Amino acid sequence: MKQVFGVFGNPIGHSLSPAMHNAAFSALGMDCIYHAFRVRPEKLEKAILGAEAMGFGGLNLTVPLKEEALKLDFIKPDPLAKRIGAVNTVIFEKTGEIQGYNTDGLGARQALLNAAVEIEGSRVVIAGAGGAARAVAFQLAADGADITVINRTEERALELAKEISAETLPGKINGAGLSGLKELLQDADILINTTTLGMHPNTDTTIATAEELHSSLTVFDIVYNPLETRLLREAKAAGAKTVSGVLMLVYQGAEAFKLWTGVEPPIELMKKTILEALQA
Repeated sequence: MKQVFGVFGNPIGHSLSPAMHNAAFSALGMDCIYHAFRVRPEKLEKAILGAEAMGFGGLNLTVPLKEEALKLDFIKPDPLAKRIGAVNTVIFEKTGEIQGYNTDGLGARQALLNAAVEIEGSRVVIAGAGGAARAVAFQLAADGADITVINRTEERALELAKEISAETLPGKINGAGLSGLKELLQDADILINTTTLGMHPNTDTTIATAEELHSSLTVFDIVYNPLETRLLREAKAAGAKTVSGVLMLVYQGAEAFKLWTGVEPPIELMKKTILEALQA
């Protein structure tokens, strides 16, 4: 019988994680299958316990469940997930424990490094204050970047900045509302969108336009469907460097794959699978 893995989220129909992980399982000759499941936040506890009861091998969690998972007392977060305040990877141990991890920050870091973007000493603006923003802000501050988190609800950005500032990290972190975005971008080296703006099917939305961006900026949109979001098109029009969300999806997925299986996944194949699906 196949070992089942999955991703929980709401919405979830856009997810390409099943294609990516199933390609990796197939290439490695592993008798496993990965599915996407729509799960509302109020049903998360039952969904995870149900997956554990049915013998799932592991789970990914996406919007809006990453922070909700930490509220469940039966999930034992590793130190990094606990410090970040969000879980995106769940492992069902043979001992009966349910472990929580976060691979988002590592995925974002690797995506930037893969694009030859300097992190240490950079001034980074992160749009959003959800689970992905938490992981990315924590990781890049740990790598020595100075972070400003901006959010439509300024209080959430300030709260997130305060929580991460409580940790001993090399980089500084501040919070602000969206109204200050234009001024912040003038002095920024990197802009990262962790919101769902621009995600299929609402592909005409963007956090910033070409007029607000500049050619010395690196623009990283973690939205990967569509492959080129409006934000990335606006960034190209401004002469800025762009980083696709596909890279973060692949690298965070590869980290989760290793946690579940102990096996090194075929990263290039995972990337190729995502790109082919988006271009189909």
